[in-house]
Amino acid sequence: MADAPDRPRPRSSSHVTLDDVARVSGVSPITVSRALRGARNVAPELKARVQAAVDQLGYVPNVAARALASARSSHVAVLIPSLTNQLFVELLEAVQDALAPHGYQSLIGVTHYDPAQEEALLRSHLSQRPAGLLLTGFDRSAAAAQMLERSHAPCVYMMETSAAPGVHSVGFSQRDAGRAITRHLLQRGRRRIAYAAGQLDPRVLLRLEGYREALREAGCHDPALELLVPGPTSMALGGRQFEDLLARHPDVDAIFYCNDDLAQGALLAALRSGVPVPQRVAIAGFNDLGGSDQMLPPLTTVRTPRKEMGERAAGMLLALMRAETVAERTVDLGFELVVRESS
Repeated sequence: MADAPDRPRPRSSSHVTLDDVARVSGVSPITVSRALRGARNVAPELKARVQAAVDQLGYVPNVAARALASARSSHVAVLIPSLTNQLFVELLEAVQDALAPHGYQSLIGVTHYDPAQEEALLRSHLSQRPAGLLLTGFDRSAAAAQMLERSHAPCVYMMETSAAPGVHSVGFSQRDAGRAITRHLLQRGRRRIAYAAGQLDPRVLLRLEGYREALREAGCHDPALELLVPGPTSMALGGRQFEDLLARHPDVDAIFYCNDDLAQGALLAALRSGVPVPQRVAIAGFNDLGGSDQMLPPLTTVRTPRKEMGERAAGMLLALMRAETVAERTVDLGFELVVRESS
């Protein structure tokens, strides 16, 4: 039997080059490169032709080569404190949705609220020459701050704002939000207002400052009513804090929890023990996490703009990575006091 004639075999995607994509799409290699980076100066029709050629050939960009050629990669380092907190999951999803259409992928790092872990993650990510960075808050080690300064990589800070020269940030005032919900409890006639917190990261402590300011203005601040636990927040911890506060301070008439999971746990503990909310004690949370509106009674809280924050921070970073002028270096998105039946 005669040997079968040689047939052209599809080239492995690892051997398909940018020049191959240019040839099939009928455009220049420079246009292909710009189209794949999501550059604005490439016509939609040309982008469609390039994408069709990419799909036909199974082309996979050589990210390492691109990074060496440009001194930057197509990755953006995004450092968040936790993946177990719904707040940061929603923020991260918004960031990725904003970056992906422009050809950028997120390198996600979880710091676990530990400056040493963040420092190690920054060292690792910066060695890969990221196109930019999105960081949570401003509390980090001196070594981490020095690495950021020397990298000259575009950087946007999330969750908090700063007016410091050269700093780009998108967030809201944690202190103002803490003060606003405490004032709400005062306006409801409460005077023995406790603050129950976990994790104790810088943003939780800023809410504590706002709580203290509001109570001092009203002349009823009592440091004994501050229950601060350094461990992670949870519904179980919130329930224990509720029982502890009422046992040690029977005159407490309101509790402001630093996060909704704690407040949800407190509402469940009150339900189990037959403590009427808000008649006996008002309960308020923070962040308006999923399920807070379904509690019995529904939870009063502060709604934070995490989706918009992710979108705006990513948009600001995209402009910086393109060397475009950013009109507003500091974007304060504010917050919303959501009053429900628990207060």
